[in-house]
Amino acid sequence: MKVIEGNLVDIDNREFYPCTITVSDGKILSIERNSNSYNHYICPGFMDAHVHIESSMLMPSEFSKLVIPNGTVGVVSDPHEIANVLGVEGVKMMIKNGEETPLKIFWGIPSCVPATPLDKPGNIITAEDTEILAKTGQFTMLAEVMNIPGVLNGEPEVIAKLDIAKKYALRIDGHAPELRGDTLSAYIAHGIETDHESSELEEAEEKISKGMQIMIREGSAAKNYDALKSLIATRTDNVMFCTDDSHADDLLIKGHINYLVKKAVSDGFGIFDILQVACINPVHFYHLDVGTLHVGDKADFIILEDLESLDIHATYINGVEVYRKGGKIEISDSKIPCLNLFNHDIIKDIDIRTDVEGDIHCIKVVPDSIITERMMLHFDRRIENYQSDVDSDILKIVYLNRYYNTKPQVGFISGIGIKHGAFASSISHDSHNIIAVGCTDTDIVTAVNEVIKLKGGLVVNDSEKLHALPLPVGGIMSDRSGQEVAEQYMELNKLLSKMGTPLNSPFMTLSFMALIVIPTLKIGEKGIFDFDKFDFI
Repeated sequence: MKVIEGNLVDIDNREFYPCTITVSDGKILSIERNSNSYNHYICPGFMDAHVHIESSMLMPSEFSKLVIPNGTVGVVSDPHEIANVLGVEGVKMMIKNGEETPLKIFWGIPSCVPATPLDKPGNIITAEDTEILAKTGQFTMLAEVMNIPGVLNGEPEVIAKLDIAKKYALRIDGHAPELRGDTLSAYIAHGIETDHESSELEEAEEKISKGMQIMIREGSAAKNYDALKSLIATRTDNVMFCTDDSHADDLLIKGHINYLVKKAVSDGFGIFDILQVACINPVHFYHLDVGTLHVGDKADFIILEDLESLDIHATYINGVEVYRKGGKIEISDSKIPCLNLFNHDIIKDIDIRTDVEGDIHCIKVVPDSIITERMMLHFDRRIENYQSDVDSDILKIVYLNRYYNTKPQVGFISGIGIKHGAFASSISHDSHNIIAVGCTDTDIVTAVNEVIKLKGGLVVNDSEKLHALPLPVGGIMSDRSGQEVAEQYMELNKLLSKMGTPLNSPFMTLSFMALIVIPTLKIGEKGIFDFDKFDFI
């Protein structure tokens, strides 16, 4: 039996009152009003409605150590990053590791592994795999359905997965960037219920009007809060908060869902509207086994020091105090298996040599967005062995499949901004092949080969020395602590900043340059990809 006292944040009835909460066997036995005076507040815990834990570069056990102190009691996670590398085995590895943390992790079955038939990942998840996983009862939803043409064209494998989700009463998550009008209606008609890719208010409003739930996303690369924040007040019942993809340094320094909550408070939105979006809506929509401060609920809640700073004093999950400010987080270390898949041989400068002439498509980066723009380069005459134009911020981008010994694909990119050197990564959504940008072919090849030698990691080549963050788990996650990963990652970002990039999160931005299901130009298995035509140029 445990007794906790404080001011209750009653989101349903929109009131605060002093109370005594009695907890036993992980559940709330009673909530009794009293006449005491308290400075702190007892509030339902924060929920992330859509996240890829792998994007933190941490296993679930280490990820939890960064988000629980930020008041997060649960997350809805899509393990499609590791699934693209290791398939069903990778999903099972994530679930098993997640069971070692008190954080409540609700898993989705990856629906698009690969994201499209045009990608070549390390593994695939078929409709047959989807049914086997659904039968286990371990999953909450069919995770984001990214293959929009597959849905609209009725591709049998895509439709089979949707039918399986309906058969097992799983929620169906969407992925519909810039989808509007009749095309959006046709997509939703297949039972797809959510979207986290809206970047404009009018787009989000249309999706809500057609029955979708909208997730206001603020990740390390894609930041849509400012565009969509008014929905907190106008569409409170239809929105949730999510981070989607956040690196370890942001989780350590900025925070998690609490960061969005603080932004919303500072923008003047009503505290009960904000907390409904941050704490309650995901629990109700996904039917999650997470308490929301009612008698009989699981005792999942946080203690806020006050309603101005919203600083977390303590986090309780299933009645256990797993974090208290100033104390050690009560999560034991776990053994992390370093499963991986990395097959490519090292490459040479000649492999990425490029001659240019005439009109050439160039990817244009949009800051704080994973959407890119189209830029055209024109060369009046043939230039052999063209590498970059640093003064004009035109750099070479290289894509290399790490699972097969295929040749590198080469394109050009603007908006990265480095003035010398190169950087490379084995994190490239969603297939996680190698992607690199640099100023000279030698700089790029040196960085790429270091990623190959490490069998996964982030590498910065400052033209004098190589700096790396190894990622031995699937080539996308570390076996180190969140603190260590965050510190190493911040050092790499500092180096890239010194090299000239204006981007806040250059590695995160780079990782999305291979995600061809996001507009407009990206790079993939056959070179530059045009989302509008949904084909390679």
